[in-house]
Amino acid sequence: MPDPDLPDAAARELYRAILAEGGRIRVGEVRPEDEAAVQQLADLGLLVLRTADGTYSAVNPRAVGERIGADLREESARLLARAAAVPDLLDDLTQAYDTAPRRAASGGGVRRVAGLEQIRHLIGQFVRDHPHGLLAAQPGPVHPRAHRDDSLAHTRRYIERGGTVRTLYGPQARSDREHFEFAAEATKAGSQVRVLDAPFNRIIIFDRTVALLPAAPENKVAAVVEDPAVVAHLADVFDQQWQQAEVVDWASLAAGSSPSAQEQVGRLLARGLTQRAIATRLGLSERTVAGHIARLRELYDAETLFQLGWQMRGSRDA
Repeated sequence: MPDPDLPDAAARELYRAILAEGGRIRVGEVRPEDEAAVQQLADLGLLVLRTADGTYSAVNPRAVGERIGADLREESARLLARAAAVPDLLDDLTQAYDTAPRRAASGGGVRRVAGLEQIRHLIGQFVRDHPHGLLAAQPGPVHPRAHRDDSLAHTRRYIERGGTVRTLYGPQARSDREHFEFAAEATKAGSQVRVLDAPFNRIIIFDRTVALLPAAPENKVAAVVEDPAVVAHLADVFDQQWQQAEVVDWASLAAGSSPSAQEQVGRLLARGLTQRAIATRLGLSERTVAGHIARLRELYDAETLFQLGWQMRGSRDA
């Protein structure tokens, strides 16, 4: 790349041609294609315009070189002085950096997002970018009422565009009206919603590619996991929990036709829960649960509790 302070090839050739003609060229003799070269030589001081006779005269390049060299040395000295002053000019920022607390850099495909609005915005972005499958585990409260209609609308649009939605709720969803009404609307739109009695963590997984999970109390900070191996593991855990979860007739719950206590005892018994665990789960006394089990044994003609659970499990699977 030619130096901007030195003549290019065309200007050099023209300068030699002018020297060959005695070191002068009339303004009127400059060809249009040479005007740029003439201007460059004039700007550098290698040609001087003499207005008295309207000619350009060639100047000794040695004098021009000395002048350009002097200008460059002066500019270099100025730049060196500025370079030497830079550390002092940034001294206050350097001290601030040295004394600031260090936060570990995120790695392994994990980053943090703070603020509920930022998290909601990120979820909307992920829904658009990953339109095929959404896995959501929500053990706590359902969507706030202020965002319920928006959440249902997003669910409907996601499914209408060909996506699938699977959601896990905690056991309180069966008895909480907001939970089962929301689940009824979601399932009506094509979503699948099950209840898992075992403890599990809140998480949303988009297309088995990226996962979003809480990183602070009240879900005000979220961790975004994009490491493929970690996301695959989280999706596998969700699949295992999904297989353990119970299918619920949300429409019946929302309509007010909830299963009887005996039916609930039978469902939990078929899943392998003990009499004490069922009593705790349903908030009943063990004697009441024992009464329901006795009537179920008569209904299924089962001699033992194990046999009853086995027969009810087979009936439920069928």
